[in-house]
Amino acid sequence: MTATADRGAAHAAAATLLDRMVRDSLRWLDGARPHFRLPPDVATGADPNLTLKPLGELAELTHLIRTSHPRADIRAAADGLFTFAWNETREGELFAELVRGEPHATYPLEIYGVFAYAGLRNTAVEAILPTTTGLRSWRVAREDHTRTLSVLDAERRTGLRQHADFDTVLGLTGLGLMAEPWALDRMAVYGITHDVFHLTDWGRERRRVPAALADYLRLWLPSWLDSWLEEQLWDLVGELLAVAACLPSAPYDPVAWQRLAEAQAADGSVPEMGAAPESGDAAEVFKACYHSTLVTAFAGTLARTGLEVSAAAEAGQAQAVAGRTRYKSEEPS
Repeated sequence: MTATADRGAAHAAAATLLDRMVRDSLRWLDGARPHFRLPPDVATGADPNLTLKPLGELAELTHLIRTSHPRADIRAAADGLFTFAWNETREGELFAELVRGEPHATYPLEIYGVFAYAGLRNTAVEAILPTTTGLRSWRVAREDHTRTLSVLDAERRTGLRQHADFDTVLGLTGLGLMAEPWALDRMAVYGITHDVFHLTDWGRERRRVPAALADYLRLWLPSWLDSWLEEQLWDLVGELLAVAACLPSAPYDPVAWQRLAEAQAADGSVPEMGAAPESGDAAEVFKACYHSTLVTAFAGTLARTGLEVSAAAEAGQAQAVAGRTRYKSEEPS
């Protein structure tokens, strides 16, 4: 086989693997809808980290899949989950209640932002947000700079004035500072993955990554992946593979993807770490698997679109070479 044929076969095998992983992940997530449903007291007493956070993550990542994946059946499955998430918020009315109850909290805006980005808006929310986000207390520093990037992203998506300069805040994050890679613990690496997601609009704008930061990530991603593959922390492995797919030229790591594929169960779930619980408790299994399964579908979609871009670039280069060769052969001797 020629080198071009070899690359074509590798692209096809990778695309088949990624499509299966994304499809199976979405199938499991669809079956887990009851666990994503919000309790009646979500606006008055429920812990948002256990209720709104999973639903917001479902909305964020399925929105990317529904608008980006090359396969129509996979886009349709993601769209169904995204619509489900919007309906759980009572078409945004829930966010108005949350903002009235906690005007200084950022999480209602952060979750609402993805729906607004998709064109789903609620008039009550739109009326109150300019006031709450314009308060002096809104400009108080968040618990970390990565979280501030999330808030700035949400302000941009909803058309609000950003309360700080995005690039300045990025420069204070672990990614922006290009923190010593050998000194990063698990939470620091998670922070860097989210710095990348906010910088690239969750992989939609790969070219936003400055060359120096892209070089830093390309250099150290293989080592980070090896470390967390050894730990079998599949959730972080998925996020790092998503980061790789966010970079210009979207490097694809077939070994890491195969390892993650082997961690995915027959039902489509991916455990956060090690193996899924064997207790039979559906709520426990959901908690242990929902985020890593979502991340697998998200990363698989980014990697799949990266393969499409790479294949198109290679085809363009081949056509250019053929054109130059033809031109030279036609020159008069």
